[in-house]
Amino acid sequence: MKLLRIKITDPNGFRSIPCGFEHHFRNEWTLQEEPTSHEGFAPFVCAGPNGSGKSNLLEVLGAIFYHMECLYLDNLPDTFTYDEDQNPQGFQGSKAKPDGFELEYLIKPAEAIKVKGYDGMARVCIKKAPGESPKWWLLNVNDEDSEQPTELTMGRTDARQLLPDYVLGYSSGENEILSLPFFKMRFIQFDEYWNALNQQLPYPGYPETRMAYLDNSFSQAILLCNLLFQDDATLHTFREDVGIEALKEFRIILRRRIELTAEQFETFALENEKSVDIVTQRNQALSVFYDEEEQRERYYLNLLYNLDKTEDSNEKVDPILERLRRCATLSYEDDSNDTLILDYWVNKATKQAFRENFSNDPLSLFQAFQVLLTLNLYTVDESLKADLYQSNSHYVSETVPTLASDERIMRFKNFYFAKEGNEEPMLMKELSDGEHQLLHSLGLCLLFRNTNSLFLLDEPETHFNPDWRANFISRLRQCFPKDGGASQEMLITTHTPFLISDSKPDKVLIFSKDQTTREVSITHPEYNTLGASINKITMKTFGKRETIGGYAQGILDDLRERFEQGYEDNETLINEIHQQLGDSVEKLLLIKAILASEEDGDTEGEH
Repeated sequence: MKLLRIKITDPNGFRSIPCGFEHHFRNEWTLQEEPTSHEGFAPFVCAGPNGSGKSNLLEVLGAIFYHMECLYLDNLPDTFTYDEDQNPQGFQGSKAKPDGFELEYLIKPAEAIKVKGYDGMARVCIKKAPGESPKWWLLNVNDEDSEQPTELTMGRTDARQLLPDYVLGYSSGENEILSLPFFKMRFIQFDEYWNALNQQLPYPGYPETRMAYLDNSFSQAILLCNLLFQDDATLHTFREDVGIEALKEFRIILRRRIELTAEQFETFALENEKSVDIVTQRNQALSVFYDEEEQRERYYLNLLYNLDKTEDSNEKVDPILERLRRCATLSYEDDSNDTLILDYWVNKATKQAFRENFSNDPLSLFQAFQVLLTLNLYTVDESLKADLYQSNSHYVSETVPTLASDERIMRFKNFYFAKEGNEEPMLMKELSDGEHQLLHSLGLCLLFRNTNSLFLLDEPETHFNPDWRANFISRLRQCFPKDGGASQEMLITTHTPFLISDSKPDKVLIFSKDQTTREVSITHPEYNTLGASINKITMKTFGKRETIGGYAQGILDDLRERFEQGYEDNETLINEIHQQLGDSVEKLLLIKAILASEEDGDTEGEH
């Protein structure tokens, strides 16, 4: 997809973005130029001082697509959707945050939608007036009799085809506003599976929702999928920058059974048929045991039942666990805690098995892992989920219990790979923060490289060394092939001048916030940023004119003051400057001023 324009029409704005805010990502000239450009993929780089509102743009895009996604999902939990009596605070299509917006973008259309221009992409506009449901407009309909935009009235399937394939969020920090809509989607995804299990319905093995927040809980899954599927050329940066040479082994531990309360057990029973025998006959995922020691019945649920092979399975694709078993070097059941252990010693045959069982696509395997990892949310009760769905809190993630490793439904263990310079294989957990972050951010791009997706990355390079920062845009470009047939859009917030120096001015968004109204505005740089020096970018974009640190600047200011007082020998002062400070523009300017004062004094003496 390609973003064209966003406008906020909510009278209350969105955080520091005011009502009436409008930004054009592309104009007609760039739209004509891009299809013929040989530069390939290039992200929008959002820059500015701390607190200037850079993240607000990512947050409002995430919030808008969350609302649109919720409108067209088939599987929504009862505690989510609005009901006048039972759930008056539930989701409504006519209410959103922001409650008024206009969003325009290009996207590859379904075959049934005929468009003209823009390299065959549909020019879509979504408008939501406050208090009303969103309306769709197609701005380049292929109709010779009409030059007017066409309002689209679509069902769920058609509408989802005009939304991005995926909307992906990542933050290296604690940006709760960006993560909140994605976080809600995780629970919608969990409930989709839970309801299928409850009602004994088929489950496709991947989430319906296409919004994913790829935080550190997915790091191992992201790296595994890439190391198992990608070729050596694609993984070049993994070897060159981090030194990863080969995946050696890993283990997947899957806990099948969780204990239910009597109340939870009854939710799986059909109305008026709540006897234990009838329930367990109708739902084979349930089991009941009598605890002799406690003199009571205990209720259990096989949470992995819909993901395992069953005798009456009519699915075209085998369930996830069956496919993972076929790829494993060794698999066995631990009956003491009803756990499935899958061990993988990785070689060419292992990789070939994964390709054959997961459609030769790393994203297919990742979505399987995504489903399994989401099941770790099983401890969150219905009342907490209902509160979460309605929440706008910055602290919502803190209300969700953190499970001990042996309580999780799915976890990775013994993840070893060979690394340059290490004689023995090392664990992924032994990598540095910067190495984790580089593999994570580039890895998620590789997984979704062939999709028409929107990437919202909040400061993805915070732990990088200067060399990695300088090369980050190049590395991102390498992740997305020029002739891949897909169209991605990416917004990155940053404080790194290197990312700006590797971007053209039309791809750099400079944020500033009015000190009185606190409202955010966006401009493009007034100079050519591509190839500009770091010093110039630091001065122009971040408002810092000094090229040295604050403490060193203080020492320099003290030396300057001593010079200006004129009580010291200049030669002695210059020697002290050389002894205390390394080379910098500021140091050279001070020495030049001292030497110039001597020349002026000599000239006056001659007269």
